[in-house]
Amino acid sequence: MNLTTTFLGLKLNSPLIVGASPLADDVAMARELQEAGAGAIVMRSLFEEQIYLDQISREPGVEGAADAADPEYFPAVSGYHFSPDQYLRHLAALKAALKIPVIASLNGCRPGGWTDYARRFEAEGADAIELNLYQISTDPARSGGAIEAEMLEAVCQVKSSIRIPLAVKLQPFYTSLPFFARELERAGADGLVLFNRFYQAEFAADAEHLEPQLRLSDSSELLLRLRWAAILSPETRCSLALTGGFHRGADVVKAILAGAHAVQIVSAVLKGGPLGLDAIRDGLTQWMRNRGYSTPGEFRGAMNLESCPDAGSFERGSYQRLLQNWRP
Repeated sequence: MNLTTTFLGLKLNSPLIVGASPLADDVAMARELQEAGAGAIVMRSLFEEQIYLDQISREPGVEGAADAADPEYFPAVSGYHFSPDQYLRHLAALKAALKIPVIASLNGCRPGGWTDYARRFEAEGADAIELNLYQISTDPARSGGAIEAEMLEAVCQVKSSIRIPLAVKLQPFYTSLPFFARELERAGADGLVLFNRFYQAEFAADAEHLEPQLRLSDSSELLLRLRWAAILSPETRCSLALTGGFHRGADVVKAILAGAHAVQIVSAVLKGGPLGLDAIRDGLTQWMRNRGYSTPGEFRGAMNLESCPDAGSFERGSYQRLLQNWRP
């Protein structure tokens, strides 16, 4: 069975990418994931605020850094797993040990000097960069257009400094995601990753404080990703990867049917280790074998909206039919 696919112009031996997480922190684990069928591996993110805090610790008074990395809210420099310099060294170590592509990750949303690390990633051998635009707007004085303009400028800054491919990891909270996706493509994005998981704090009513929680995903999170992949895949030349909720081979099949070139898997591997990834790969190959498919490309996009002449009406109509047909 030939599971090869192309993502960001990179040829992967399978559409299964190990997403940004602690799984890439250990070189030996990364090798095991490679043997289990990973097509690529994404390092944990290096954060905009982390870079500024590191600069402040070395050179107090760095212009603009204090506002971007208020120590009241962000971890101390020592609270991050890798310092920026350690991150670069670990990237080089992964590249020396692995045959699959290694994708470095930057997490930030505003233009600034932190974007220079994209060039440093490339110098250490990164095969591609994933730019994670995680931001939740809380300021009523800032419009969605202004926020998106800053994000687009950050993408332009990163892309202009590198020659390797750039993927942009998004959240689903946009008024017109198809429009923004097209703008990202014009800004230089080679791929889109859908979607960043929104980490929400629990309200502890008895103690009257917030309790940040990190819950691993489950397959119920797929529907949002599948919906937007099916909408975007006919409209963009960018590579598409989906992330959040991939635990079975059938989950991967659905993503490819919606138009994805690859999926990013984290929770299933955190729970099951390399064997968890191996099981997902086996499920995918078994489904393909049962239906006579030789490659993922043969059924990619088979269930996207390309054949739908009026996708907007399809969405509205489906919504109304569901509501009208429900019976207790």
